[in-house]
Parts: sequence; C-alpha cells; structure tokens
Amino acid sequence: MANLNKVMLIGRLTRDPELRFTPGGTAAAEFGLAVNRTWTDQSGEKKENTCFVDIQAWGRQAETINQYMKKGRQIFIEGRLDYSSWDGQDGKKHSRIRVVVESFQFLDGGKREDGPGGEPAGEESGGGEPAARSSRPQRPPAVRPPSAPPSGAGPAPPMGGNDYNLDDPPF
Repeated sequence: MANLNKVMLIGRLTRDPELRFTPGGTAAAEFGLAVNRTWTDQSGEKKENTCFVDIQAWGRQAETINQYMKKGRQIFIEGRLDYSSWDGQDGKKHSRIRVVVESFQFLDGGKREDGPGGEPAGEESGGGEPAARSSRPQRPPAVRPPSAPPSGAGPAPPMGGNDYNLDDPPF
C-alpha cells in the first residue's frame, strides 16, 4: 500500500523563529505560521478562516529561516507532517502535530523596513555575531522546492536534498 506525507503551505509567521541547537550542534528552528483561506458561501457572503500551524526546520534551513524571517513575513513551506506524544509532568498524555520543513521559499522579496538600507535592525549571523553591513541591502538566498525547477532546467533534483541557489535573487 502506498503512503504519502506531503504538506505545502503559504502563510505569514505568527512569531519570530526560535533557534536552538541539539547537543550534537544541529540547528533547529521553530515558529508559527498563519494560513488564511477565503471563500464565498451560498448566500454570496465572503468568509475567511485562519489556520495556525507549528513549523520546525533543521540544519542550514533552520539557520537561514532564523536569519531572514521575522514575524509577519510571508513564506512558502513544503514539508511533511510529524506527530509526537509525551507524558507531561501533570501525568497526562500530550501530543502535537507539526510540519517539518523539507524546502521553502521567501515570498515577500526580502523588502524590510526594519533597519538602515532595508536591513533588519539588530540582525545576527548564525554565530551570534552581528551580521556584516554593506551599503546595499542583503538578500536571502533563493531556496526552490525540488518539485519546481527553474524554467528551461532539466528534471527536478531527487527529494531529500536542498536546492540552494545563491546566484538567483529570491523573487
């Protein structure tokens, strides 16, 4: 029997990413995503619903998302559902479902008004040191989902790898 666990979401961050590191040094970022859905009901009235989703990214993806994304920024996430359960200190069983990032793409073009030159104020690099500033705005690297190669390109790369293309602008 075939199985499939694939999620694609476009939404806005509900909070700044929280970056942590495992004891082995692997980066992990967690953040919330708000995904809106609008429709018109039978009476012609517009309706809107917002779904709040917990997101988790690992490794270099976690570091990149932490560096460039802040609350309110829009992102495309392609990932998988992950279920975890545990016994709480209160003796009750707890569980949660979240989306684990497999690939992503920034959608609001890196235009930020937080700091000088469009750069975010107080941004830090992955090492905890302030990011180097230049006279031109820094742009995040483009991260394309493996299923969406650029036009004119060959077949999509195999799943599981990250397709970071640092030469292309992210929009």
